[in-house]
Amino acid sequence: MATNFPASLDSLTNPTSSDSLNSPSHSAQHANSNDAIEALQAKVGADSSAVTSSLDYKVAQLEAAGSWVNYAGSQTFGAGLTVGNGTLASAYARVNDVVFMRGYFVLGSTSAVTGNIDISVPFTPVAAIIQEWPGHARFWDQSANVFYGGTPVSISSTLYRLTYMRTVTVGSFELVRNGDCSASAPFSWATGDGFFWSFFYQAA
Repeated sequence: MATNFPASLDSLTNPTSSDSLNSPSHSAQHANSNDAIEALQAKVGADSSAVTSSLDYKVAQLEAAGSWVNYAGSQTFGAGLTVGNGTLASAYARVNDVVFMRGYFVLGSTSAVTGNIDISVPFTPVAAIIQEWPGHARFWDQSANVFYGGTPVSISSTLYRLTYMRTVTVGSFELVRNGDCSASAPFSWATGDGFFWSFFYQAA
């Protein structure tokens, strides 16, 4: 018989000491055992298996889930930032469809902020959602040693925008709202200034 594993368990007949070689069939016993062993090996998988249905592959994915992965080599920015010789650190960790992001960028002598600070993300967010999941952005004016708070906002399938919090006057009220960065906002950028981000989002 062909093995039923892994769809269901096999029911194999064990020979007794009084059985002849043809009842049960000796060759069939070996064939059935070989089929079952091969099915078990396929299910378990070889070391470093790339077969997504194998247990070796699934365990490797579980062990890797949540581990921080260096993203600096793939991190990109929108047109509002000239990277130049700035210092970048960026990493992500993924657990199922939740992606955690963290990183910072410090301007070097050939870096510049001229507009919005948009950062790439390693996995596409779920479609048709402008995600403002829990997270924060900080902007550091190094010369004044002052930090400005902010928040990341999803603006496309590949970019998140780091915005700063500013006050606006509406009638007799002062409100806090998001503001886009520029060459002079939230301060005039210079060498040694930087920004930081930490947030999570749902991947498609």
